[in-house]
Amino acid sequence: MIKEWATVVSWQNGEALVQCDVKASCSSCASRAGCGSRVLNKLGPQMTHTLAVPCEQPLIAGQKVELGIGEASLLSSALLVYMSPLVGLFLMAGLFQMLFAQDLPTLCGAMLGGAGGFLVARYLSPKLANRSEWQPVIISVGLPPGILRVDDASVE
Repeated sequence: MIKEWATVVSWQNGEALVQCDVKASCSSCASRAGCGSRVLNKLGPQMTHTLAVPCEQPLIAGQKVELGIGEASLLSSALLVYMSPLVGLFLMAGLFQMLFAQDLPTLCGAMLGGAGGFLVARYLSPKLANRSEWQPVIISVGLPPGILRVDDASVE
């Protein structure tokens, strides 16, 4: 299960609205200064995603929750999004190459196949997204904000 922490925005009638921050880079390696993807990620906008997740336990805005989604569903969705345009591209390019034996029609066939594969993925994604195993679930709930107080007054 893939896990990520999110912040509760609101909770109403058994449904929590949570906000996840997109982590642009891992920041776990020692080569932060020379990392090309870290520099590229700083150039782009920092985004957040808001999700509606079912939760029977009442939650407070600002509370942290841990979300989880199954690896199989994540891999299936990635295969659908990335492989269907690629398969369409190769199939149509091969078909147009066999039919016309020229480069320009083959290029047009490849573009048509890639666009067709994209449309297939776009059509199937909403249908598959409604499956319960493709939905994120709340694994654990953190303490509400303000309930834990740390007093660091030193005794002299």
